[in-house]
Amino acid sequence: MKLSIIVAVAENGVIGHNNQLIWRLPEDLKMFKRLTSGHPIIMGRKTFESIGKPLPNRTSIIITKNPEFQIEGCITVHSLEEAIEAANEIEENEAFIIGGAEIYRLALPFADTIYLTEVHHSFEGDTFFPAIDKELWEEANRIDHNIDEKHLYKYSFVELEK
Repeated sequence: MKLSIIVAVAENGVIGHNNQLIWRLPEDLKMFKRLTSGHPIIMGRKTFESIGKPLPNRTSIIITKNPEFQIEGCITVHSLEEAIEAANEIEENEAFIIGGAEIYRLALPFADTIYLTEVHHSFEGDTFFPAIDKELWEEANRIDHNIDEKHLYKYSFVELEK
């Protein structure tokens, strides 16, 4: 099974503040939906709580240290390895890591692809994406976007492959 990371990152590495996204980029949300629909999504408990509910047409696998934490319609596990195993039982094709920072850090060594939205702006934040080792990753695709009526910041969709 292919393991992919999907993330939007500001120029200064910020991915969130107070357990929320800081920017609104509708095309990024559409890309997230298009890529992850029909696939298992793996996330930490805080990321799930920021979303607030299971996302449609995806199996949510939540990693938590709390043995009591259960959400109807979701799979709860206690390690990244358990999450990958659960995703593999659901689908042989691809699973997505969707956050947060600690889960991204743990998953980077196992990931095959990173679907990265580069937000060309710096933000105040308290959550950061871990550094990507440029020696391990090759840019396979890039699409740049300018500011428009729906997007207050320039951004790029970048696909990185090992």
